[in-house]
Amino acid sequence: MSDKLKIGKYEFNSRLIVGSGKYPDFKTTYEATIASGAEMITVAVRRVNITNPDEENLMDYFKDSNVKFLPNSAGCTTAEEAITLFRLTREATGIDLIKLEVIGDTQKTLYPDVIETIKACEVLKKDGFTIMAYTNDDPIIAKRLEDAGADAIMPLASPIGSGLGIQNRFNVVFIKEAVSVPVIVDAGIGTASDASVAMELGADGVLTNTAIAGAKDPIKMAEAMKYAVIAGRKAYEAGRIPKKPFATASSPTEGMIF
Repeated sequence: MSDKLKIGKYEFNSRLIVGSGKYPDFKTTYEATIASGAEMITVAVRRVNITNPDEENLMDYFKDSNVKFLPNSAGCTTAEEAITLFRLTREATGIDLIKLEVIGDTQKTLYPDVIETIKACEVLKKDGFTIMAYTNDDPIIAKRLEDAGADAIMPLASPIGSGLGIQNRFNVVFIKEAVSVPVIVDAGIGTASDASVAMELGADGVLTNTAIAGAKDPIKMAEAMKYAVIAGRKAYEAGRIPKKPFATASSPTEGMIF
């Protein structure tokens, strides 16, 4: 496929990224991920084991697949915590592709602390990490993160796990215009149509976890997300017709014989 998602030195055929939380077991996590066609799965290394070989390890389930692990810093509230976590994770796993997130409000909104995120991004970039940075839907902050070394910007669609979908479509477009690195819509996706809308707006990819893991049938929802992202991408590339406040005949009337 020529339409690859390129993040730093990495390339992916799939533009869908999935999460690993909220599943009943690792087996279901694996089955849903494979059904989604995703080539990246993000893992909260403070909550899901990928470093201890003496306990059930999620990496064992994917060892024969083409799915890359994307460690994330969920649970970190300062730049220092995130920096330390990723350094230890790379030491244990060799993984240098990371999802940086530093949460400012841990009680209600789970909104990111963008100041601490920028601080961490600057240090981790110097350490040689390929950084996908989770942030709010602010084009100014998106540009600051790119300047700090982020290889991809991951603006939230709405609060984590809310399922509200994209609350400000204009900001997705503004962020795309503000940065030159890929934009991956993250957090708040509720169903397949939300993912499709994100792609139709020009996002380079979508990350979703709860929408799949929390569905009545996670495997079927994972497959739906796969096709939604593909459809949204193709629709964006095809170019939608302009919206009009009046009807236009589908068939031309010129030359008709009455």
